Amino acid sequence: MEKVGEFHFVTEEYLLDFRGRVTIPMIGNYLMHAASNHASTRGFGFNDMSEKHTAWVLSRLAIEIQEYPSMSQPIKVYTWIDEVGRLFTSRCFELTDDTGKSMAFARSIWAAIDMETRRPTSLDIEGLSVYLSDRSCPIERPGKISPVESNTPGVPYQIKYSDLDVNGHLNSIKYMEHLLDLFDLEMFKAREVQRFEIAYMSEGKYGMPLTLHKEEAVQNRYNMAICHDGKAICRAAATWTEAKG
Repeated sequence: MEKVGEFHFVTEEYLLDFRGRVTIPMIGNYLMHAASNHASTRGFGFNDMSEKHTAWVLSRLAIEIQEYPSMSQPIKVYTWIDEVGRLFTSRCFELTDDTGKSMAFARSIWAAIDMETRRPTSLDIEGLSVYLSDRSCPIERPGKISPVESNTPGVPYQIKYSDLDVNGHLNSIKYMEHLLDLFDLEMFKAREVQRFEIAYMSEGKYGMPLTLHKEEAVQNRYNMAICHDGKAICRAAATWTEAKG
């Protein structure tokens, strides 16, 4: 079986934002779909992991966008594994238009956890290594994200039904949505996110009271955090650039 998975999508108008473009969380959904299906058809997907009482969890994700997909645009998502360790595996993505032109790249880090203890468990290095690919992914790996200053005001939020994933925890894409909602509409009219990076630190649960924080670390780069009881359950960073029209 091919090491690199290829998945086809067509952008739908009801999934676009007010600019007529696919959002970063929606791109995240495309990536998660590709990752899930790539893993399932190679014997290490959701059902395979469930039989071992384990589950994949996304640890880090970085997305860099050259061009946002627009309405009714056919796109392809390619995904492949580029590194396998005892506790973590690294997966890459490329998003292209139907001519093969690159529109975005992404890098992600995944861990497997025991479903009962919620603790990391060892990966099948030998089995996963069969699918290692040397395909290029020309963006920086997810790195350390600085914490938001403790005195930065937070926006309160409580986790609701629509936030939950199949494991009953805060969906990884919902973290992204809530953080991007911290920016006002004028920001999105004038600028666009060129790189979005997120580190998941602990799981959010139904009813959990949260505070959402952002601060401008340097010009055009904002650090963000979602906190519970004063401790971050995730950190993120967004680098903005002038909108391309």
